Amino acid sequence: QVQLVESGGGLVQAGVSLRLSCALSRRTFRNYAMGWFRQAPGKEREFVAAISRSGGTTSYSDSVKGRFTISRDNAQNTVYLQMNGLKPEDTAVYYCAASGAQIIAVEMYKYDYWGQGTQVTVSA
Repeated sequence: QVQLVESGGGLVQAGVSLRLSCALSRRTFRNYAMGWFRQAPGKEREFVAAISRSGGTTSYSDSVKGRFTISRDNAQNTVYLQMNGLKPEDTAVYYCAASGAQIIAVEMYKYDYWGQGTQVTVSA
């Protein structure tokens, strides 16, 4: 069974940076494209960023492009989300997800496994 464990969330002030990590419990990590999603209170879960199996291709939502960076370390079975210039509207529970698809995806239904989420709260 695949397990994803996120870490790195917290309460921060606007403008600072945070780095989220997500560890996958399988050595076949390199066989999964990875994504980050978030869900703010009262809103639907939305795509944030995705990265291909090799790490050579990435995709970002317009709301985070230029501020967030997704990366992965296949030797450590871990995907990261570096979040710079955080804004109050970035406040949400952040989820990482793994997809067995050949290419990266922004649609939630293409992801097979999900983490439990980590809370990020940005104060003004």
